[in-house]
Amino acid sequence: MSKGLFITGTDTDCGKTYITSLIIRALRAERVDAIGYKPICCGDRNDAMELVDAADDTVTADQINPVWLRTPAAPHVAAMFENQEIDTELLVRHNKQLKQHHQAVITEGAGGLLVPVAGKSYMIAEMAIDIGDPVVLVVGNKLGALNHTLLTVEAMRSRGIEPAGLIFNNLVEELDTATITNKGIVEDMCGVEVITDVIREQREIEAWPFLELLGL
Repeated sequence: MSKGLFITGTDTDCGKTYITSLIIRALRAERVDAIGYKPICCGDRNDAMELVDAADDTVTADQINPVWLRTPAAPHVAAMFENQEIDTELLVRHNKQLKQHHQAVITEGAGGLLVPVAGKSYMIAEMAIDIGDPVVLVVGNKLGALNHTLLTVEAMRSRGIEPAGLIFNNLVEELDTATITNKGIVEDMCGVEVITDVIREQREIEAWPFLELLGL
């Protein structure tokens, strides 16, 4: 049984925070003590605050976001600008500590899978491996998503990560040929199941796929 999920995405602004918040709310509606975990914020802290709100303010931003860099850039770059060093062990340790007090911890990465966290050898992918939870890939469904998704899945598998599933987040209201067909093509080409398909500004999702992934 996993006590958490790791949410990564095909790109920045693909909707990771939005989807993570929906998952937390769906689990809490089923009386699961689920919270979010945002290891690193760069720039503002809005993502962490959204996760706090999704968890009904049962945690604070400081509790779920141990590293906050004010520079809006990749974590490694932001840390360089601010003359700081990101302690990757602290990020993993903090996740484990949260799991001691909560039933499920939904971790949201920063940017995409290969965003550098600490140098060129420690990316978001390595953080996901160290945390050890099933990894769910959020796909920002738009023209180009097919390429972004297949590249990300290939990068995951090259590191020994088998995706637990895909979540399609439709970024536009008016779907075109690409956005309509992306879901079926991706499933066929990479063999990873689409867990759910979220329309623009959808307010809730079903909890059962995530309860299954968590073994609850």
